[in-house]
Amino acid sequence: MVSELKPVIRAIDLIHGDAELGAQEVAPSISVSTTFRAPHPESDVVPLSELDPRNPTRHVYARYTQQVSTRAEHILSKINEGFALTYASGLAASYAALVFYQPKRIAIGGGYFGVHATIEVYKKTRGINIDLIGLDDEFQPGDLCWLETPLNPTGESRDIQYYADKIHKTGGKLVVDSTFGPPPLQYPFRLGADCVLHSGTKYFGGHSDLLCGVLIVKTLDEWRTLHSDRTYLGSMMGSLEAWLLLRSLRTLHLRVPRQSETATALAKWLQKGTKLSQGESFDGLPGGVIAHVWHSSLQGVDSRGFDPAKQMSGGWNATFAILLVKPEYAERLPHAMQAFVPATSLGGVESLIEYRHQTDPGSDKRLVRISVGVEDLDDLKDDFRKALKEVSLPRAKL
Repeated sequence: MVSELKPVIRAIDLIHGDAELGAQEVAPSISVSTTFRAPHPESDVVPLSELDPRNPTRHVYARYTQQVSTRAEHILSKINEGFALTYASGLAASYAALVFYQPKRIAIGGGYFGVHATIEVYKKTRGINIDLIGLDDEFQPGDLCWLETPLNPTGESRDIQYYADKIHKTGGKLVVDSTFGPPPLQYPFRLGADCVLHSGTKYFGGHSDLLCGVLIVKTLDEWRTLHSDRTYLGSMMGSLEAWLLLRSLRTLHLRVPRQSETATALAKWLQKGTKLSQGESFDGLPGGVIAHVWHSSLQGVDSRGFDPAKQMSGGWNATFAILLVKPEYAERLPHAMQAFVPATSLGGVESLIEYRHQTDPGSDKRLVRISVGVEDLDDLKDDFRKALKEVSLPRAKL
């Protein structure tokens, strides 16, 4: 059952959640050292074999621990209601999850193409074929259900509780990629997830200036196993990236709710354009240009009774997609915008817009993905009014 706790991240956790580590600095320094001076054998320090990697009293080598990433992991643990570990990228975290669970089969459907490619790399390293099955196929013991929700690139929600119950009946595990639904929007552990994955590059980073992956598990024993694996996979974050992540987490509670509110209003406004015929307009939106808008807030309750509003009780996702009437409209739209930057990725303070087929050849050539930043809604609407009109005008023949 869904927890009755309110979906909220506390500013005190984001700003002071690492205070228990005893750091003296208010703003942390960037340590560029890869190695640290060993204590004298006669000094009164904890022996290397007894150091706690989650709460280190000193550091030995940056591949094991370093101060800023440890501080960031304590904050990530608090806001995600588990035990968090950081990685060099979202795909590095995805690979680590596969190594950790060693699934016999993987149930997966759609979602980020990079994860599918990472699964193929993992299969190579195992030297065996690992069958991929659909989310709605029958599960068996040893299966891993890999559920991305909200879904990349459309931003549609999937029922975490349903798939948790389904996979747990066979003794399998559920990994939820919650990149599109960071706290306080969604809390997968409350709905039955065994492991939560985030590309921290996106909302946790929030400024388009770092690569990061995050895995959160339920127990300290699981965390210790992941930490040992990470040490020898060599997929930890660099010092600068960890510092940028810690800085960015301080404002997560300000950024994400603002992005969520603006994106929801923008998606609902753009959907009105799908009801218009060519030559009609609504609030400056031209008709005959947008064919469809995907967003969790537009889903409604499905045939099984799944209500996305209950799962995303802290707010709707700030990344979603629109389908334009013609491929050429989709290709040109990102470059007709002013307030939106034509670039891949998502979650930053600046709004981004992407012709998705250019990055993911498997996407519909009419699809455009939108990541809403922290700009004012009226400015984003005005940008769409002008750009949609521009791309729908007949192009002059050369």
